[in-house]
Amino acid sequence: MSVAQSEREKILLDHDDVERTLSRIAHEIIEGNPDLERVALVGIHTRGVPLAQRLRRRIADFAGREVALGQLDITFYRDDVHVRGGEAPQHPQPLVRDSKLDFALDGMTCVLVDDVLYTGRTIRAAVEALFDFGRPARVQLAVLADRGHRELPIRPDYVGKNFPTNRDERIQVQLLEVDEVDRVVLLSESEETSGP
Repeated sequence: MSVAQSEREKILLDHDDVERTLSRIAHEIIEGNPDLERVALVGIHTRGVPLAQRLRRRIADFAGREVALGQLDITFYRDDVHVRGGEAPQHPQPLVRDSKLDFALDGMTCVLVDDVLYTGRTIRAAVEALFDFGRPARVQLAVLADRGHRELPIRPDYVGKNFPTNRDERIQVQLLEVDEVDRVVLLSESEETSGP
């Protein structure tokens, strides 16, 4: 990392911090759900999926029980994606990934897992997508970072860390499985868009 880059970003959590935070969230999920046989972790693409996989491993280590695991793509449930019939898209279109829920949702407690909670619109879309697969008994939310600025009445059940931010700042979660490093970084919009 260059000196200019290190001056533009502030590391909020390093690898060890991320590991400790995920272990705490796993313990909280176990404590909040005595019947783990009825619990499923559902990761929201992209970084929610590896976070859900890690939480599942920790829950198995701590409780001796493996919970169900799924992954959810919310692309077509987002309110900022517009698909126009027969015409070229006006904006770059997001990458569509697989949703995979290999278990019956009915009667389950589904813990949606995501990296950063911001306005709440991603979670609204995820709940809508989830209910297209079935009707869980309860839906909970686990996030690694909550940066505030909610636009919808959505609150996480399990939070790694709260990071109050300004609107011109952004929280970026980087994970080994996607980014080859584990850390949570604070960036400002002006720094993010300017070159090194």
